[in-house]
Amino acid sequence: MTLREEVPCTPPDFVMEVLTWVKRIPLGQVATYGQIALLAGKPRNARQVGRILYGLTDQDDVPWHRVINAQGAISTYRVGAGELQHFLLSQEGICFDSQGRCQLSTYQWWP
Repeated sequence: MTLREEVPCTPPDFVMEVLTWVKRIPLGQVATYGQIALLAGKPRNARQVGRILYGLTDQDDVPWHRVINAQGAISTYRVGAGELQHFLLSQEGICFDSQGRCQLSTYQWWP
């Protein structure tokens, strides 16, 4: 794992747990930031999950694109990243409605 930048005040164990859970999300399914935080043992740290995923580089083998917000939509402020995430999820068969949301009841993964 090579993070683009260190995530301030984030324990390394939590970072590793987040990345481990994200790597387990199967092709064609998604998880939410809050769900990953819960699985990693810190249920109120959804934003930290986002920061960790934001810090990944292209060399990391982590399917970051499979993590979305609790409304089933893409949440990113990086220019072009939202379009890339939408494209990658669409390639995996995930459909979005006219408001840019996918049906979590259909696509959300729970281990």
